[in-house]
Amino acid sequence: MLSITRDLKKNSVIIGDDITVRVVAISGSQVKLAIEAPKDCKILRSELLEKQEKSA
Repeated sequence: MLSITRDLKKNSVIIGDDITVRVVAISGSQVKLAIEAPKDCKILRSELLEKQEKSA
């Protein structure tokens, strides 16, 4: 696991050649992220993945 600190000026992390994760806003204990990835790249929130696994 990679754990880093970002500020709103230097706010992005690049994964591989085509995925960018950007911090868009910080409000209290919440962080808003924007993820840019190819359309064929599946992106799920962890709670949705857990729900999907339980129903399978």
